[in-house]
Amino acid sequence: MTSTSWTVTEADDIAELVLDVPDKRHNVLSREVLGELDQILAALETRPLRGLLIRSGKPQGFIAGADVHEFRRILDATRAAELTRAGQMVLTRLSRLPYPSVAVIHGPCLGGGLELALACSYRVACDDEHTSLALPEVKLGIHPGFGGTVRLPALIGAFPALSLMLGGRGLSGRRARKLGLVDDCVPQRHIAAAARALLRDVPPRHRPPWYMAWASAPFLRPYVGALVQRRLKAKVDCRHYPAPCRIISLWTRQASFETEALSCAELLVSPVSRHLVHLFEVSEELKRRARAQAHGIRRIHVVGAGVMGADIAAWAALKGFTVSLQDRAPEVLARAIKRAHGLFAERLKGRAAEAARDRLMPDMRGGALAGADLVIEAIIENRDAKRALFSQIEARVPDRTIIATNTSSIPLDDLAAGLTAPGRLVGLHFFNPVAKMPLIEVIGGAASAPAALAAMRSFAVALDRLPVDVKSSPGFLVNRALMPYLLEAVTLAEEGVALGDIDAAAVDFGMPMGPIALADTVGLDICLAVARTLSAALDFAVPDLLVRKVEAGSLGKKSGQGFYRYPRPRTFFPARRPPPDPAIAERLIMRLVNEAARCLRLGVVTDPDLVDIGLVYGTGFAPFRGGPLGYAEALGAGEVRSRLLELSQRHGPRFAPDEAWSQDGVLARRPSDP
Repeated sequence: MTSTSWTVTEADDIAELVLDVPDKRHNVLSREVLGELDQILAALETRPLRGLLIRSGKPQGFIAGADVHEFRRILDATRAAELTRAGQMVLTRLSRLPYPSVAVIHGPCLGGGLELALACSYRVACDDEHTSLALPEVKLGIHPGFGGTVRLPALIGAFPALSLMLGGRGLSGRRARKLGLVDDCVPQRHIAAAARALLRDVPPRHRPPWYMAWASAPFLRPYVGALVQRRLKAKVDCRHYPAPCRIISLWTRQASFETEALSCAELLVSPVSRHLVHLFEVSEELKRRARAQAHGIRRIHVVGAGVMGADIAAWAALKGFTVSLQDRAPEVLARAIKRAHGLFAERLKGRAAEAARDRLMPDMRGGALAGADLVIEAIIENRDAKRALFSQIEARVPDRTIIATNTSSIPLDDLAAGLTAPGRLVGLHFFNPVAKMPLIEVIGGAASAPAALAAMRSFAVALDRLPVDVKSSPGFLVNRALMPYLLEAVTLAEEGVALGDIDAAAVDFGMPMGPIALADTVGLDICLAVARTLSAALDFAVPDLLVRKVEAGSLGKKSGQGFYRYPRPRTFFPARRPPPDPAIAERLIMRLVNEAARCLRLGVVTDPDLVDIGLVYGTGFAPFRGGPLGYAEALGAGEVRSRLLELSQRHGPRFAPDEAWSQDGVLARRPSDP
């Protein structure tokens, strides 16, 4: 048969199937690709072969999973179940071939790609830093649907299988070999020989050790499932994210392929999955656009070795850039280098960690400025200090060098005023902690050159971060929308509402951390500085309680005392707290939602999806709700406006609905479901 995605060859009684989906950077398992595979397997299963090899023809990796773009075209659970069953049938046919099969894995092997590999008799993985095996479906609000919930526990045991499916994390080839997920892990040059050796020798297929198999005994499953469920509840609220709880339930009940298909189908058409899939699609599209232009950055010079500057420098070095780090204080530089070496030891091994250390150099005098492609300023948040520094930098760098500021609130036009070439100045607003927060605001001022902004988008993706374009304005997007939320929490505390009740209401809504705990983590002095900057520009009040805390030296975690005392005492028998008050969450969230809509109306960002992406990845706004405008869209603009009017009558003009809620276009511009 002819196939657009698969190539079939035979040699020495071994068939080789190579997947290379046209017009795709990564292989994905669409309905068409699976249909072609089914027809090929139907022809091959009658052939007198010794074995089958399945590999990727793309250098980027094996298979990145199912085609996520198809998810949004599935409108009902019945249709979703039909498609899931169809995928299961293809992989079942693969698993029942009359001769052994081997999946030859390099690069990402994710989701449906790993489920395909699980249906093979054996798996061999490339031993390099690019290989990653994972079942990340929970991140899209679903669980494996092509047999993974059945095959994976049978292969490696209940506890490691449940851990992989619940966390969605990736395993290196070596780690997968230790678990028995792959049968061999070898360097790229030996991988073909290792795969053929498995077909020649046909060793016994891997089975979990006896103690893992014992945990899967039918009479123990309910107890093991309950144990895993209790641990899960400490991390995930199944009301918000039902997929992890479904995974445990399926395993506990020894679910069949059919039960898996029905459960996955139901989740796939749920609002939670639709929101998560949409956010994933938008983020992938932003990365794709950013990659369209090469960034041209090889050497980076960071000025300021405080926490942010040190972490930016360390992360860039970890990602392969040559980085010099400048600060006037040698002890600050020493701490920064030590901190970076700790990051390298945690994230990298052996020669890779050593190479990263070699790429990061302390530079007190700024000698590396003369060869820098990019200079990142990360000094104190002071307009005059930054202006003075930029003048010094501009005099020492080549004309091609881009100058970026990590300012969190100062408009770029103010900072560019003293530069002779203001077009080279852009904003790169990283978030703390740099090694964990996935967002970078790419900020353009009135004079910022389009080529410099495009290079910074591409550079952000090279750092494995998501770039969101933001117009230079007070607070940009994330801080501007977040600050009213934090200040409303302080206002509630001023009114006498218990701190724990405020945080509990936010977490119950779906925020990853309560606003009081978040303010303590950020630092109350930083919150106050940003609040004062924004209050002058945006005309809102700063609560007196926040001012008093800072004046008393209660700065949050870093001082040992903020709103809470640190380290917070462990409570073995916590007092029963009443159910979270939705009225508290309403006040917190509506201020954030209202400001997010105002940012869109004023053009701080140009698209509702960018608002949602920025505030989901920059603040942790409940992803399962689709971001603040996704949440508002579910309520309806009229309902949002009505709630804000009611809140403004009760609590004052800070809740006055923005003009955006009276304009038809604010939510209508969001792409509608098919």
